[in-house]
Amino acid sequence: MSCAAGVTVLWVDQVRSPLGTLTIVAADDALCALHFPVARSRMLARISSRFPRVALKRRRDPNGYARRVRAYFSGDFGALDGIAVDCGGTSFEEQVWKAVRAIPAGTTTTYRNLAEIVRRPRAVRAVGLANARNPVCLAVPFHRVIGSDAHLKGTQGGIWRKRWLLEHEGAPSPSARTRRRAPGD
Repeated sequence: MSCAAGVTVLWVDQVRSPLGTLTIVAADDALCALHFPVARSRMLARISSRFPRVALKRRRDPNGYARRVRAYFSGDFGALDGIAVDCGGTSFEEQVWKAVRAIPAGTTTTYRNLAEIVRRPRAVRAVGLANARNPVCLAVPFHRVIGSDAHLKGTQGGIWRKRWLLEHEGAPSPSARTRRRAPGD
């Protein structure tokens, strides 16, 4: 990331998608945030807390991330694999996010299984919270984690987005007790 006189410069772009406009925040070498519109204020607060002296500057397609997000929505489900992410989480959150990144497109796992993968089998709720705090949706595919009862569980992007993403990837359809929400939540 660029630093001048103690100010961290992060690059910002937006990408239109079938699920709304996503905001990208990138350092020179990593993706720091990728969020749906409903989470924009939370994303900005988190960026400000991580980088107290930050300058957000517009840059078209920083590090090729916008192109890769478009490729994902065009059906290239591996387009976001392997990109460097700088999430700024706790060591536990980073463990969870690394495990979530390992879930193949078109498949799902449960919060309980994820807790076992990170060797904290009793930390199911903490795994859920870490997934909810994920600052780089899609690059860390939050939508691939479902409840043990095969129901979709709440997400800051909305259940309807989670369902859409799973259908987009061709994952087996999990059930949902909540009604499908309209765009704009």
